[in-house]
Amino acid sequence: MKLYIKSLETYFILICSFITYCASAQQDPQYTQYMYNTMAINPAYAGSTGSLEATLLHRSQWVGISGAPQTQSFSIHGPLRNEKVGLGLSVVNDKIGPSNELYADGNFSYSLPLGYEKRLAFGLKAGMRMLNVDWSKGRYYNNNDVLLNQNIDNQMKLAVGAGIYYYTDKWYIGASIPNFIENNYYDDVQESIDYERLHYFLMGGYVFDLNPNLKFKPAFLVKAVSGAPLSADVSANFMIAEKFVIGGAYRTDDSVSILAGFQISQSFYIGYAFDYTVSELNKYNDGSHEIILRYQFNKGESKIKSPRFF
Repeated sequence: MKLYIKSLETYFILICSFITYCASAQQDPQYTQYMYNTMAINPAYAGSTGSLEATLLHRSQWVGISGAPQTQSFSIHGPLRNEKVGLGLSVVNDKIGPSNELYADGNFSYSLPLGYEKRLAFGLKAGMRMLNVDWSKGRYYNNNDVLLNQNIDNQMKLAVGAGIYYYTDKWYIGASIPNFIENNYYDDVQESIDYERLHYFLMGGYVFDLNPNLKFKPAFLVKAVSGAPLSADVSANFMIAEKFVIGGAYRTDDSVSILAGFQISQSFYIGYAFDYTVSELNKYNDGSHEIILRYQFNKGESKIKSPRFF
């Protein structure tokens, strides 16, 4: 009997944590290393690095909880010859519980030079979402429930988004709405299909040269959804000798994080982040892990974009 009551208590806390998670507007995948995976949030970032760049990210959230989110993200982008137009492709695979959603988007940006080392970019993205739900993998699956025997197979949905991004070699600020179309998505709290609300993002960062071998970059990402409280990520990273990155981050009412990275070569960067949950859910998971690989092809001289942090 005590074991049964303890199981109910654990389940209740998990449900409350998931409700908090969704109330914080985390219908879209979230990233701790958003500063290295910017095009997934803002299409105006496409081409801003001045060279062809590819990024691969994997995130395992709330390790130890069955059905917890897992996300893989791949993006590639670069400028055209005139450097005013940037093009990119982003693909995201997001899995939570019995659902699996695949995002595929084309990204377009057009930038205006506003003086030495200053640019203002406008971006658009368009693509498709493909949703699959296998109810037999859900918590409440019942063979006799007609609704829970009607799986969702390859349901296609259109996605259109936009963004704006202003940057110099020292700092940047951007805003975006990744998708204007209110598609349906899988709600893990209700174990049902619900309608996604518009997501609004505001991000920024600054690079300080503390000395020739030490650079410091604070950054932020604010996320908002109508009817839900604001969620903010605040991070602070140091780069040592243009090679090693170490820092920390905080996500409101959710987690604290440690970030580390290594610039293996001029073109290749690898980064890692560990999130420690600060909500009640921390009793039932072993944290979240995120690893990112970034590669820049044929990198040349750039008067606009600093390769150090963003």
